[in-house]
Amino acid sequence: MDKNVAVAFPGQGAQRPGMGKDFYDDLAVARQTYEEASAALGWDVAALCFAEDERLNLTAYTQPCLLTTEIAAFRSINSRYGFAPRFFGGHSLGEFTALVAAAVLPLAEAVKIVHLRGQLMQEAVPVGIGGMAAVIADQLDMQVLRQALQDLPFDVANDNSARQVVISGHLSALPEAETRLRAAFSSDLGFRFVPLNVSAPFHSRFMKPIEEPFRQVLQEAQKALQPANAIRVTSNFSGDFHSRDLQEILSRLTAQLSSTVRWVDNMKSLAAESDTIYEIGPSRPLRDFFKTINADCLSITSLSAAERALRDGN
Repeated sequence: MDKNVAVAFPGQGAQRPGMGKDFYDDLAVARQTYEEASAALGWDVAALCFAEDERLNLTAYTQPCLLTTEIAAFRSINSRYGFAPRFFGGHSLGEFTALVAAAVLPLAEAVKIVHLRGQLMQEAVPVGIGGMAAVIADQLDMQVLRQALQDLPFDVANDNSARQVVISGHLSALPEAETRLRAAFSSDLGFRFVPLNVSAPFHSRFMKPIEEPFRQVLQEAQKALQPANAIRVTSNFSGDFHSRDLQEILSRLTAQLSSTVRWVDNMKSLAAESDTIYEIGPSRPLRDFFKTINADCLSITSLSAAERALRDGN
């Protein structure tokens, strides 16, 4: 295993029915992880993850299920292969997974926090009002994009790569946003505008009303945190690594709700400190983003993928 290893965890959108079941079936540590999360939440997390259950795509359930699955996989490969990264990052919800993996936040507290986070995010804007879309272009000029959208109810939710950002705002204004952006990037043959199947406008100004109640959720859990470990975890809000300051950590996690996920900066921070980067999750949306900064990222989406990636100590 290389000396400086980093791990990155994907966020919402990576979930799928059956996720984590191969780890659950083969390793006791994975089963214990699902049981720990279920005990904290009062419902069977494994059953929801493994079945064709429509709740898996409801954000209040998606978030704890995905976090639990990613930690189950992380603990499993740690147990089987001695996998011990020094640095951690995660995209949106994945930042909370990273905090658990880095021993900043206990799993039992984390699943309760993100369950409430998901409830608050859904309640912030009624279903059918908010919308998000991926904007993809070979030459994605952020100044041009912001100018095109400046009087529309949209914010940049995710700065994912030099070729992709996600915008977030009012669903009814998406057609006008697409029209303007197609005109602005008319010379770019690689331009695509992809509406996303989401239930709320995440990481936008429309999440501001839930910041204070979410901060209260975090404050109630603060005694369980180990802030000294956070210096190995990247912050979506700032783009760099967290500090050891507990209140600053809580403030950044609160602000993350309504702010741009600065994923390009997160990737650069991880790549600067690491020889090897692994993505752990049921899907692999982050691998291609790392390619855009010329950083190799090995994706582990299953137990067999972990075997291929780690059996030789790579």
